[in-house]
Amino acid sequence: MPPTRTHIRKVVDAYLDHHPQERDALAALLAALDATAEPTSRTTLPGHITCSAVIIDRNQQVLHIAHRRSGLLLVPGGHVEAGDRTLLGAALREAAEEAGIRPGDLCLTPQFLATPIDIDVHDIAASADTGEAAHQHYDVRFVFYLSPEQRPGLVLQDEEVSGAQWRPLFDANPPTLRGKLLDAAAQGLDGRPEPVNASALIHDGRGGYLLHLRDQREGIWAPGVFALLGGGRKMDDPSLVGTLRRELAEEAPGLELTDLTPYAVEEATSVDGLAVPIQVYEGRWNGDPDTVDLREGVLLRWFSVDMLDRLPLSPGLGDLIRRHAAGQSPAAAGPLDGVGVPREAPKGTELHTIGVHLYLQDEHGRILLGLRHPDSSFGANEWHFLAGHCEREAAIRCLIREAKEEAGLLVDPGSVELVHVVHHIDSPTARPRMGLVFRAHSWSGTPKILEPDRCVEWRWWNPKDLPAAVVPYTRQAIEGIVAGRLYSETGWGE
Repeated sequence: MPPTRTHIRKVVDAYLDHHPQERDALAALLAALDATAEPTSRTTLPGHITCSAVIIDRNQQVLHIAHRRSGLLLVPGGHVEAGDRTLLGAALREAAEEAGIRPGDLCLTPQFLATPIDIDVHDIAASADTGEAAHQHYDVRFVFYLSPEQRPGLVLQDEEVSGAQWRPLFDANPPTLRGKLLDAAAQGLDGRPEPVNASALIHDGRGGYLLHLRDQREGIWAPGVFALLGGGRKMDDPSLVGTLRRELAEEAPGLELTDLTPYAVEEATSVDGLAVPIQVYEGRWNGDPDTVDLREGVLLRWFSVDMLDRLPLSPGLGDLIRRHAAGQSPAAAGPLDGVGVPREAPKGTELHTIGVHLYLQDEHGRILLGLRHPDSSFGANEWHFLAGHCEREAAIRCLIREAKEEAGLLVDPGSVELVHVVHHIDSPTARPRMGLVFRAHSWSGTPKILEPDRCVEWRWWNPKDLPAAVVPYTRQAIEGIVAGRLYSETGWGE
């Protein structure tokens, strides 16, 4: 069966939510959805739906293929077939057939997710070769990033494709698509994959991990196995933390986590075969799963690490939990810890948390600080840098990601310099932290509240006239920068 009308209407409505001014231009498509004929069939006249894949690499170049029949250089795309479950799936199939790019080589963009970047109505001339009358295509265009750093080799469909080019955004075809790509690039469409899903690695601090048994149903990820709670980002989610909190509220009301800390980025495969980077957040909870009003899936249960080999698990979950468990057992001796995982550091070495902090100044020399949420487990009601913890990523990459996620700011990585390092510890039993403070000389955007559960206000402050309620090590770092010092320590005692 081809994609259902309900699915198609949902896709088109999501697009029109962002482009309401195009409703009149899409009148023919909307009429086709109200008619009795199958809107995706190539025999339906005066027009029918087609789908295209806009593929962007890490140099912000877009794949175009040369169509033998039309002679035009366009993004991969074509007619919907009966076996296509979704419009997005049809676009992926066309990319594989025409250019040899598999779904696993692609991932969704955080700016558009599964919403089209463009829907275009255009005329198709009559063809004596095929016997087709003149008609229209209602082309639904989805945008993807290449998942691997290097472009995969192209395998062109010789019958229909005569060549291929990677073209910069400003030279993309057709012009309607080009304009939307350039607008999106100004908002961060840069060709670099980043997580669009979020999951919660929930533990009790005593070796127990909370796992969710998923439904055994077609059309969901990893059916019938134990997995982490979480899900995909929606367009109106303010951040990935917001995504996760929304998913927890929808899936498991009653399971409330006061703090979520980025732990790792994993990769999964969607039901359409796409690569899906997932931001995994660590959270601690000590509740009874039976008190949770589970709305999705079969059950929630606590499991210890030694039970993992006896469970059907989503791919990679066992290794993820074992890595986390190894980090929770610093006293383990020998080259391997108690669960058979190599130690994360040589014996006697204390692991540190690495945090990045943005020292951003406006034209008046004031610095940007955020007021922490009153319920925050760290720095409640205190002013703090825009900051975050390094995942498996370079520090400057982390800084750029956090600036975008927390405040919608775009930082030029070439303008970033390290201006201070603060080595601090909150208590004798806490894990030590190394805070890297970077100044960005080139950036754009106006600070926005995108993670309201963490920051309730952004404000510019004179570094020599700070408010009373500033996180202590933040104040110490600012004073060090003003004085020209590159390093300071706090919390270590004598």
